[in-house]
Amino acid sequence: MITYSIWHRTTYFYRFPVSLGPHQLQLRPRESRTIRLVSAEITVTPEASLRWAHDVFGNAIATATFTEPTDTLIVESRTLLEHHSEAWPVFDIAASAQCYPFSYSADELLDLGALLVPQYLDPDGRLLAWAKGFVSALPTDTLALLKDINTAISAWISYQARDPEGTQAPLETLDRGLGSCRDIAVLLIEAVRRLGFGARLVSGYLANRNETPGSSIGSSDAGSTHAWAEIFLPGAGWVTFDPTNKTVGDFSLIPVAVARDIKQAAPISGSFLGAANAFLDLIVEVEVRNVTG
Repeated sequence: MITYSIWHRTTYFYRFPVSLGPHQLQLRPRESRTIRLVSAEITVTPEASLRWAHDVFGNAIATATFTEPTDTLIVESRTLLEHHSEAWPVFDIAASAQCYPFSYSADELLDLGALLVPQYLDPDGRLLAWAKGFVSALPTDTLALLKDINTAISAWISYQARDPEGTQAPLETLDRGLGSCRDIAVLLIEAVRRLGFGARLVSGYLANRNETPGSSIGSSDAGSTHAWAEIFLPGAGWVTFDPTNKTVGDFSLIPVAVARDIKQAAPISGSFLGAANAFLDLIVEVEVRNVTG
């Protein structure tokens, strides 16, 4: 078990005072068999009223409402959690799904619903053809196929940190050969959906499991916000694939939100009423520390 402390602060700057509309905050990590929250606190400046609810995916969302105009908005989250994930997990895939292609049960098809449906256009079938290129034979080992695609993406696509909001379409990521973690995750999800898998996007944090308590973050990627994929395999359930880092399993991943599409997993979303050029700047600061005693 490792104990992590997560600090996440987002600061918005405006040229003039603006009236803030309701803001939705997805900053509370998801508890599970492998993650237990010890404490979680969100503070907002200027002072706001917070109302909590769970969305259709079970994500915990706080809605912040404001009463006074402001030229600065600060949203700060502090979390302490215990992480019990294994470095080399064994996935107990049902016998019926161990070889691809396989069929989900009628209930699974119904419940997966839109998570089976590609969200981006592929008019010429390029992405489908690219994904099918990894299917060397029929039938083939399901987990090996998914691991091959997950690993191959990092060979095709070079990681590029990208600050602007939004996500590239999968075909754009393939054409550019460059993408942020969210672009790369979306590419994997769209590819496997075209092969018939149910998949969803996950946003959260990437930790550095190897750092010692009290040390600084060990790499430029660890200790940051991150995006990856989960693919549903009967028997094993939702299996984590991180194509940016060529990993399978959630050993270094702390999920906050799961979603059908990346735009549904934004940590902070909201609006303001003011001059068209009122927005000035945005600063995001994140620190994920191993504080295991």
